[in-house]
Amino acid sequence: MAAQKINEGLEHLAKAEKYLKTGFLKWKPDYDSAASEYGKAAVAFKNAKQFEQAKDACLREAVAHENNRALFHAAKAYEQAGMMLKEMQKLPEAVQLIEKASTMYLENGTPDTAAMALERAGKLIENVDPEKAVQLYQQTANVFENEERLRQAVELLGKASRLLVRGRRFDEAALSIQKEKNIYKEIENYPTCYKKTIAQVLVHLHRNDYVAAERCVRESYSIPGFNGSEDCAALEQLLEGYDQQDQDQVSEVCNSPLFKYMDNDYAKLGLSLVVPGGGIKKKSPATPQAKPDGVATAAADEEEDEYSGGLC
Repeated sequence: MAAQKINEGLEHLAKAEKYLKTGFLKWKPDYDSAASEYGKAAVAFKNAKQFEQAKDACLREAVAHENNRALFHAAKAYEQAGMMLKEMQKLPEAVQLIEKASTMYLENGTPDTAAMALERAGKLIENVDPEKAVQLYQQTANVFENEERLRQAVELLGKASRLLVRGRRFDEAALSIQKEKNIYKEIENYPTCYKKTIAQVLVHLHRNDYVAAERCVRESYSIPGFNGSEDCAALEQLLEGYDQQDQDQVSEVCNSPLFKYMDNDYAKLGLSLVVPGGGIKKKSPATPQAKPDGVATAAADEEEDEYSGGLC
């Protein structure tokens, strides 16, 4: 079966080369027909699991479409070549080709397709190169934002923010979450703004920037419904505990369902939050041991006598 598909692919390649040849009666290559044959060759090689040959056929198809000024089809072929590289576990190279395809989609005037390609590239590379994935998700968000598709844009920004937190790149994460929050405010999704404020505060406290964390809460009072919400009350309690270096109070807030059931990356920030200097623990009051009445009275009298003449 594989050998048959390989032979089929080679036949299509040979036909494509013929379409590209020029002669006395044929002055111009037939790029359209050649691209079609290269595409068929790529499918045959892919079915035979000959991904290197399939990738080469896709690249030739892309060039033929470019020569024919068919940008959309050229971009599709570059994207397919990237998918062949993915099958070969050559992920950075795959992402490069998908990015090239995305640029061509934009040039062709199909931004939605460009954004979807970039998102796919981000998913491919996320576990291998999170930094590159963040860049791709941010690019995708920009494309969607330019098209005024804010819900899709903010979803991609959220992915970027979580990756930044996971990589402990807190300065960049704080800016990314603020951008998310601004968009949620613009589309009037206020309850999600409250959650983003919690995320912001946790990030700022992990940056050891209490002032920025407090400012986030203060600025959020202008968001309808925030003041008086359970999110607001919890954040005020968290900041109070952090400011007083009360680890028990901070841990109690961060272990509450409101914090524990956030996105996993933010929940982990809460659980690992430590107040400056290690904090103080509230000691439970010791139960006084019962003493005979006479002993207690004698002790009290002795204490009174000790200070009866004044401190000096």
